[in-house]
Amino acid sequence: MQTGAKITAFAAALAAAFGAAYGVGQGLDPVVSEAEKPAGHSAPHEPGRESPAASGHGEEPPGGLQVSEGGYTLDLETTRIDAGRPAELRFAVVEDRTGRKVTEYRREHDKELHLIVASRDLTEFRHLHPVRAADGTWSTPVDLPEAGGYRVFADFVPEATGEGVTLGTDLAVAGDAEPRPLPRPEATVTVDGYQVALTGRLRPGEPAELTLTVTRDGRPVTDLQPYLGAYGHLVALRSGDLAYLHVHPNGEPGDGKTRPGPGISFTATAPSQGAYRLFLDFRHEGTVRTAAFTVTTDGAAAEPSGQRPEPGDSHAPDGHGH
Repeated sequence: MQTGAKITAFAAALAAAFGAAYGVGQGLDPVVSEAEKPAGHSAPHEPGRESPAASGHGEEPPGGLQVSEGGYTLDLETTRIDAGRPAELRFAVVEDRTGRKVTEYRREHDKELHLIVASRDLTEFRHLHPVRAADGTWSTPVDLPEAGGYRVFADFVPEATGEGVTLGTDLAVAGDAEPRPLPRPEATVTVDGYQVALTGRLRPGEPAELTLTVTRDGRPVTDLQPYLGAYGHLVALRSGDLAYLHVHPNGEPGDGKTRPGPGISFTATAPSQGAYRLFLDFRHEGTVRTAAFTVTTDGAAAEPSGQRPEPGDSHAPDGHGH
C-alpha cells in the first residue's frame, strides 16, 4: 500500500469511531429476518444449561455491538494507545441505574470477566484477563503491534442478575496502519508447530457442531491441559461489524467423558450469513496458543491445506494475558 494511502493516527481514531457503521453496511448482507435472528451471545456454557441459540429463542441481537445493554455500560477509560508500545487498558462496567461501577461478578471459567481485543480487519486478537481494583476499575497490560481501529469486548456475568452480558466499544491504536484483507479460508492452520484442523459447517440461525483437532509433527495431541476450566475456548467475530459469539466446548475436564484431545468440540450458531473469524485458545505443555480460522456460512473452511500458517498467526503466542 502506498504511503499516501496509509491511515494516520488521526484516521485510526476515525476508523475506530465509524468502523461499526461501516461494518453494519458491509457485513450483514444478506441477513436473517428479525423473526428468525438468533441470539449472538449467550452466557458461558454450563453443563445442563441450554443456550438461547440452542433452545431456539433468538430475540436478542448478537453480542458486542453495543456499549450499553441489559442495564450496564462499558466505560473504557483508555480509548487510544500507540502501536508497538506497551500500554495499560483501564475500564469499568457501570450499572446504568445507579451510575456505580460494578464490583460483584459471578466467576465463569475461573474469571470474573473475560476481555477480548480484536482489530477490525480481524488479523490481531488478544484474549486478556484484567485485574479488578476494589472500586470496580479493571486494568490490564496490552501491546498491539499494528495501528488502526480495534474493538474491545467485555464478557461477564453480574452477580445482581446472573445473566451473561457482552459489551463492546472502540479503541484507536495510533500509527501508520495498513489494513489487511480477511485471511482466506483454510481448514488447517499451523501455530508454533501445532496443526489445528477444523471440521463442521457454520450455519446461520441454527446450531452446528464444530470440531477442532490438534496435532503436532503428524501425531494427535492427547494431553491438552485445562485452560480456564476447559480444554479450549472459541471466540467467533463476524467480519464487518465484529458481532461477537463466545462459545465453550461440549464437555469439560473431569466430567468422565471428555478427553483431553486431540479433538475439541463446540456447538455454535451464526447470527447471520457472512464471513466469520474463529479464534481457538488451547493449552499444551504450559503454554496457551491461539489458532485462527476464516469461515463462511457456506461451509466451515476450505479443504485441508497441510501446514500453511495463516496471516497473523505469528502473534498468536502473545494473544493472552497470563
